Amino acid sequence: MRLIIQKFGGTSVASEAVRALCVSKVEMAKQQGFHPVIVVSAMGRKGDPYATDTLIGLARSAYKSIAPRELDQIMYCGEIISAVIMTATLQAAGIDAVMLTGGQAGVITDNNYGNGRILRVDPSRILSLIKLGKTPVVCGFQGITGDGELTTLGRGGSDTTAAALGAALSAEMVEIYTDVEGIMTADPRIVPNAKILEFISYGEVCQLAHQGAKVIHPRAVEIAMQKNIPLVVKSTFSNAPGTLITNIAKEDTEGAAVTDRVATGVTYLPNVAQIKITLSPQNTHSESSKIFRAMADNGISVDLINVHPGQVMFTVNEDVLEKAANKLRDLGYDVETLSECAKVSIVGGGMREVPGVMASFVEALSGQNIPILQTVDSHTSISVLVRKSDVAQAVSALHEQFGLAN
Repeated sequence: MRLIIQKFGGTSVASEAVRALCVSKVEMAKQQGFHPVIVVSAMGRKGDPYATDTLIGLARSAYKSIAPRELDQIMYCGEIISAVIMTATLQAAGIDAVMLTGGQAGVITDNNYGNGRILRVDPSRILSLIKLGKTPVVCGFQGITGDGELTTLGRGGSDTTAAALGAALSAEMVEIYTDVEGIMTADPRIVPNAKILEFISYGEVCQLAHQGAKVIHPRAVEIAMQKNIPLVVKSTFSNAPGTLITNIAKEDTEGAAVTDRVATGVTYLPNVAQIKITLSPQNTHSESSKIFRAMADNGISVDLINVHPGQVMFTVNEDVLEKAANKLRDLGYDVETLSECAKVSIVGGGMREVPGVMASFVEALSGQNIPILQTVDSHTSISVLVRKSDVAQAVSALHEQFGLAN
């Protein structure tokens, strides 16, 4: 039995005309001998009547601090509406479709409301429907606890649902349909000559996602990677082949391994702020552990961490800068802050042990007179902190420096 997961995002189910395009994708999969399992997100985006953010706003208009459990109940509704409409659309086209909530589809989670983690997937009901010749339409973003509580999976949760079902069903492929034709080397709003990547590895796309790219959720990639289920990001609005995400160390494109390229893409995270703390050089080690423990205990995530004798530097999201700085000052630390910053990163599985990558990176920014406020690197990425006003120029310069438009 050849199984394929087809996930359609909010813009792909937002109108009758676009849903008709989704039907054509399902029909094509069936013609190719696949048994498709459909996963849908809530319809549209913020401001649209059934979008998740709209439903959240409705609930919070009654009480801003509504409990997470109850908030999950209303967030559940967006995907249910979407799945019912998509099921009806498929039925009207002659496809024997059956709608399932996340729980009915066997997605079992912990009880972390609003950001549930999938514990296991029981695919038995989906398989029984397929054996009857039916096409399951599953609500993405949803799960159920072992004791029957409804949960949601957090931002990007429909991607996670699709990947989890793909792994549980040993599907041949998971297709992620969106409003772009694939994963690009940079944000095309900043770099007009950014191109669609034909292939990318699981590791590279996870890095891009964690560093700011929003095409696919990294949790979905990590789940698919466990069983080496190929993912394809493609457009609902065209027949372009999209971007294949897989273990491409084993793949070959016209005789050249894709991972031979030094860089894969450039991305950025806006709204970042820097914190500097001056310490006695003799106490840096012991004090730094207290600093990061204070951040953890107050639920503040840190990034771009540099610890030097006499100084600790790191970044936080700008919306928690004041909270973080006040907590540290309350502990008696000398704190200096810098807001209006952004993190710019270049990602590539091929940069491991390649001399000169950092030199090229710095040359690209210095050539545009862009000050580098902080750096951090790994085997597959280099990230810097720059002023927010320099982001577009920095991304463009790095894209050109590493030949990503070629």
